[in-house]
Amino acid sequence: MKRHSRPSWTPSIVSDSVHQRLNMYALAASAAGVGMLALAQPSEARIVYTPAHLKIVANNGDIFFDLNHDAINDFDFYAHTARTTSGFSGFLDVAPAQRGNAIWSVQDDDHACAAALPKGVKIGPKRPFDTNLAVMAFASSSAGGKGTAFCPWVGLTKPAYLGLKFVIKGKTHFGWARLGFTNGTTLTGYAYETMPNKPIIAGQTKGPDEISIEEPDASLTMPTPEPASLSRLAMGAPGLSIWRREEPAGTTQ
Repeated sequence: MKRHSRPSWTPSIVSDSVHQRLNMYALAASAAGVGMLALAQPSEARIVYTPAHLKIVANNGDIFFDLNHDAINDFDFYAHTARTTSGFSGFLDVAPAQRGNAIWSVQDDDHACAAALPKGVKIGPKRPFDTNLAVMAFASSSAGGKGTAFCPWVGLTKPAYLGLKFVIKGKTHFGWARLGFTNGTTLTGYAYETMPNKPIIAGQTKGPDEISIEEPDASLTMPTPEPASLSRLAMGAPGLSIWRREEPAGTTQ
């Protein structure tokens, strides 16, 4: 069987102008391909928001939370109430759990307090952050009815925000934590900015590229006792007087 021979090709001569046009076309096509490839790459997230429902229960030890879900605790709450023969006292504070982390703080008389921020405030590099423990609320009431209270979270009934600064792999990031006071004191959500040193808005959960952590399954969480003492603490010293009347006798600490 006779095999077919390959056809012979006669090379043609291309003018310089046509050759230049072909080179320009190839360069433009290559650049377009690189651009399309760049657009196809996943973009970096800007804000990571986590909804939460974490009760802050008095006399229950430190309550930690991890802003960026890297299995390293970033901050913790601690609440304490006490009843004595002379009256009642209670406090709620927040502290950095890692070196370099800090809390937006303010001064209330001579006390270093955690600022209670409204929604919409910018949290960023020029804010007054403190790396030490910050009191959120303190209130006390004596047996005679006199009391004292200080720090911005005393008396709050509507949600407010903590301004947070923390470190991820040696770089500074900013975030917020939201607390509500319905049926006790509850951490209801938190978020952080993934770009180092970039400010975040208190309450902001979305950016150009959003990542949201889904609400945890309620069936997987353990119920917590009602922190009645902290809900009274949010009302200040008068609330502690109410708590004293409501608390059964024989529960002194």
